[in-house]
Amino acid sequence: MTTRVGAAATDLRSRVDGLGWVSRAVFPDARVGLTVGGAPPPGHRAVARYAVVPSVARARFLVPLGAPRAGAASLLAYNALRPPKVRAVRAMLGGLARFGPAGLAPFPTLTVSVPAGVPAADLLLTERLADALGGTPLLAACGVRPPDPNGKPTLQLFTADGRPRGYAKIGWNDATRALVTAEAAALRALRAVAGVADHPLPPGLLTETAWAGQVVAVIEPLPPAVRGVPVDDPPRIAALLAVARRGGPAGAPRPLAGSTFLTRLAAQADRAAVAEPAGARAVAAVAALARRHGDTDVEFGHWHGDWVPWNLGRHAGQLVAWDWEHSGPDVPVGFDLAHDAFQRALVLRGEPATVAAADVDGRLGRHGDRLGLGPAQRRLVADAYLVEMWLRTWRLADAGAGWNAALHPALLDVIEKRHSD
Repeated sequence: MTTRVGAAATDLRSRVDGLGWVSRAVFPDARVGLTVGGAPPPGHRAVARYAVVPSVARARFLVPLGAPRAGAASLLAYNALRPPKVRAVRAMLGGLARFGPAGLAPFPTLTVSVPAGVPAADLLLTERLADALGGTPLLAACGVRPPDPNGKPTLQLFTADGRPRGYAKIGWNDATRALVTAEAAALRALRAVAGVADHPLPPGLLTETAWAGQVVAVIEPLPPAVRGVPVDDPPRIAALLAVARRGGPAGAPRPLAGSTFLTRLAAQADRAAVAEPAGARAVAAVAALARRHGDTDVEFGHWHGDWVPWNLGRHAGQLVAWDWEHSGPDVPVGFDLAHDAFQRALVLRGEPATVAAADVDGRLGRHGDRLGLGPAQRRLVADAYLVEMWLRTWRLADAGAGWNAALHPALLDVIEKRHSD
């Protein structure tokens, strides 16, 4: 198969699968040639080559060629964080990659080229990021997944000797641009908590840039020896409190009524009601939340926003946390504990929203007192978290990510039933 620039019917960027999605995000400029199994277009010079693993039709990974140690590292780095089957496949492929193009010869080769006389940094994200990170040439690897309006193609950046240099997350639509921007802001703010007792170690933000209509944030690599936490890991209350309080003392509890949190929920629900028929139900849910819990005092603080086992690891006796794209301030303390319970049920066990919500109640009932939550505060946190989650689902859908079928409309049904009990 040969794919050349200028042939709209065969250009990789015209494909509707994951390879097409990634190609459009990483190589959006039509002047960039993408050639599989052949020479670059006339007048072009090759600037990068990738092994397409396992095939163009079933692409799962683009492995950089030309620097065997970088190619091997792209498959082996942080392999301990992956599921056993994925780990075994990557270990085998990483061994082959050590032999360079010869080892990966069974796989198709994608050649990336640019017109002669045009600087590669004008057209290629990897080149631009290499300049921004100090000028050392970098090679990029990229996983290929089915197109996902809520997903962000991510370039794994390596030096030629295989040293991880960073992870470039690409925000390509309204939903993902907002997420990338939010994570960059969170990581900048988290620099102030470096060394704070019990606070999980976040990766650093290396650079952020706007490029070809996209937002790109380059995140610092995780420690090489990081290991994942078990999926049945018990709640880490001290870490949750450190995140909520940014390492400071406990905040004075304040009523839900009049809080910036409730004001934000109401404003978002009002916007949802304008854009989406189901938004009127969210307006009613926020009003019911205010009626039921408005007089309840609760501590407000920050939250990670996606505190789940697969975003946590351990390194040198310290907890490490990544993927801060949903982080934010001024939420009831306990939201991360609620989210952990909800997502374990929903994602790990495939339970419906009703069961996931019950798990939130159970988790808060068992551990909420360690967060300073009495019975009234625990109910407030659970009810408010579920409304927050539906509004997050709506924000992503409204920004082009589509509805999460597990949460809409089922989560609204759960919320309404709780308020009627």
